[in-house]
Amino acid sequence: MPKDDFHGQLKEKMDTFAHEVYDLTRAFPKDEIYGITSQLRRASLSVVLNYVEGYSRFKDKVHKNFLEISYGSLQESKYLLDFSHKEKYGNLDKYPVLIKLADDIGAMLWGIIRKI
Repeated sequence: MPKDDFHGQLKEKMDTFAHEVYDLTRAFPKDEIYGITSQLRRASLSVVLNYVEGYSRFKDKVHKNFLEISYGSLQESKYLLDFSHKEKYGNLDKYPVLIKLADDIGAMLWGIIRKI
């Protein structure tokens, strides 16, 4: 698969992930707006934002650093999703779908990181 096709697919998955997280968190308790809601939203956006910024870098070490930050934000998001699920926040049926999407993104990101 050419690099741009892979990049497009990965970016699309990340974009979907961030939008789905925002959708899920709309139903979180109002007293969590400055807590887990905000943290989960920022972490999910950080996945795609750091990926996009890293993709635009020309030095491998700099590019890899942004990818590693993106991967770390993805892991943070997964933990927050697990925590939120245990707290029974939002639509519980969405969690398995989001975790699967996060796992797919993680595998793709890790593959790129290993190659750099």
